[in-house]
Amino acid sequence: MGNRLFVSVDLDGLADEVATVQERFEGASGLSVTDPEGAHVTLKFLGDTDPDRIDALVDELAAAVDDAGVDPFECEFGGLGVFPSLDYITVVWVGTRSGGEELTRLHEAVEERTTAMGFDAEDHEFTPHVTIARMDHAGGKERVQETVREGDPNVGRLAVEEIRLKESVLGPDGPAYDTVERVRL
Repeated sequence: MGNRLFVSVDLDGLADEVATVQERFEGASGLSVTDPEGAHVTLKFLGDTDPDRIDALVDELAAAVDDAGVDPFECEFGGLGVFPSLDYITVVWVGTRSGGEELTRLHEAVEERTTAMGFDAEDHEFTPHVTIARMDHAGGKERVQETVREGDPNVGRLAVEEIRLKESVLGPDGPAYDTVERVRL
């Protein structure tokens, strides 16, 4: 069993804004919100990874950043969406108003480098998003649908200067995220 790793852009300093958006869903049965302090855009989920591979992985992530040709940029987060559809909701997310193109380029470069290393390819199209809640059962589905349809919240702006290799450690209160390594843009 290796370390559960993923590559992300973290929403540093926006936890209060994320929590404010989550409050819109308060009382929706079956919905559990994520820890706003851990809010992030997942560029690539790597899964269980042998710790011996981390150095090579960091090298490949640095190469991916070069491949993407993305300099530090500003990302603006806002709006609401769900996966996979409003009829069957598993995840509620905040999207990007700007910076999505750069995030997508970073994702594609990371995807190419990591799949070349033998990590599993993504099985769906990349949508830059920040997961803010998950539906465990459909009890409050109508409430969630209504909030998503009517809500268009602003979360704020972020200066993106690095991507991070993170480890997800599952605890009694859900996952905690530790930064393993930072790769500058």
